[in-house]
Amino acid sequence: MSSQAVHGHELVPRPEQTPGALRAALAVVDPGRLKEMQRTKDEAFAKSVEWQSLTPVRSWVLAWARDIEIARRADLSARHARAKRDLEHEDPVVAQEALRELSAVLDEAMRASGRQR
Repeated sequence: MSSQAVHGHELVPRPEQTPGALRAALAVVDPGRLKEMQRTKDEAFAKSVEWQSLTPVRSWVLAWARDIEIARRADLSARHARAKRDLEHEDPVVAQEALRELSAVLDEAMRASGRQR
């Protein structure tokens, strides 16, 4: 796992992008999603065999690395929760801003999770 905190409080260091490291990190930051992680991993591996391609497995790794990046960082987690809450706001301007913010959070998490320190 990576070890240096850059964005304020981090629950765990950024994990390597391997199934085992991602699972270990998820067990700390959001253990309620472990069954979902296993289910989607099984689906990704089955698709990889069916398609004779590693693309589904790589997509699985990237998606979970992104979600763990959000969960391990208090700043991203708070922004993510606020944006999701406001997506269905009665004011369309607030909902549109929430959509932009959610996209920004997901993009930031994806970029950050790809960096290893």
